[in-house]
Amino acid sequence: MIKIQREVIDRLHAANSGRDLHDLVQGAIRLEHSTIPPYLTAMLSLKPEKNREIWSIIHSVVIDEMLHMTITCNLLNALGKRPQIDDPGFVPNYPGPLPTGIDGDLIVGLEPFSIDLMGSTFMKIEEPEHPIAFKAAGTETEYATIGQFYRALIDKIRELAASGNELFIGDPARQVMAKGWYAAERLFAIVDVDTAVNALQIIIEEGEGTSVSPLAEDGELAHYYRFQEISRLRRLIPDPTSENGYSFSGPVIPFDSAAVYPLTKNQKMIDLDASSEGGRRARQFSFVYTKLLKALQRVFDGEPQQFGAALGLMYELKLAGQILCSLPAIKNNSPTGFNAGPTFEYAPKNT
Repeated sequence: MIKIQREVIDRLHAANSGRDLHDLVQGAIRLEHSTIPPYLTAMLSLKPEKNREIWSIIHSVVIDEMLHMTITCNLLNALGKRPQIDDPGFVPNYPGPLPTGIDGDLIVGLEPFSIDLMGSTFMKIEEPEHPIAFKAAGTETEYATIGQFYRALIDKIRELAASGNELFIGDPARQVMAKGWYAAERLFAIVDVDTAVNALQIIIEEGEGTSVSPLAEDGELAHYYRFQEISRLRRLIPDPTSENGYSFSGPVIPFDSAAVYPLTKNQKMIDLDASSEGGRRARQFSFVYTKLLKALQRVFDGEPQQFGAALGLMYELKLAGQILCSLPAIKNNSPTGFNAGPTFEYAPKNT
């Protein structure tokens, strides 16, 4: 379970104005973004046309995380503060703890897919305070989960609004709604307390499910349970004979361990010969990744109509990653025995 330091929640409880929420919401943007590179790396390590069911599950979570990052950017813009995305400091350093005051021993890296990775890292990132039905319930701690952080943020927004604070002072024209990419009930303008609360509830439920169901309001499994499906290699389906209405008694999820590229963990551009094909493709990958950050910055700086073009760069990034991951890692003119892994580094020039 990800554990957010108590002091972060204390800062949230102590907030007296919308301005006091700015850094905390910017931290939430960084946190939502920081889950995407690890998930994408595992997904890209699956060889083309192999393990497609697993690929599709992870891909669905990546798309949701892009939505959650967009929601938190909308919230910060609604509070009158510009999201900061196009910045080298925005890019997480892997391996390491996730941003926003994360405590505990969970170190997240960029690794190829494995069944163990699902349980040891991905499920821990998404784990609710009390996983229901299918795993022993989490224990109470002095820390907060990501879901608890968002619930506390909801409570504070309601409290500040009720006390007369004018919170939503941002330009509504900066709100991203992205018709054609996400359903209107999942991505909408944040302009007041109700829309802010509804948007944050989407993040909570899509990550954790509800307190009584593994499903979010849209009827899809929450991220935690999607990763648990992969971990168990069985689908979670309704089961009236089960105490909580669901069981891992659905179809088997096929997995071919030989169809996973042996990626270099936590690949850095500097650890690949610049003249090798892997080195050139790594520079291209990081260049496209940086273009994506720059495009998203323009979107949230007042060009929401460019959101589709920015998401198009996500597909370009996946294509660049597929090519990169198929190549051997060459260091000092010798193969390392591993493939080149995705390099999520800030690289504004493809040189």
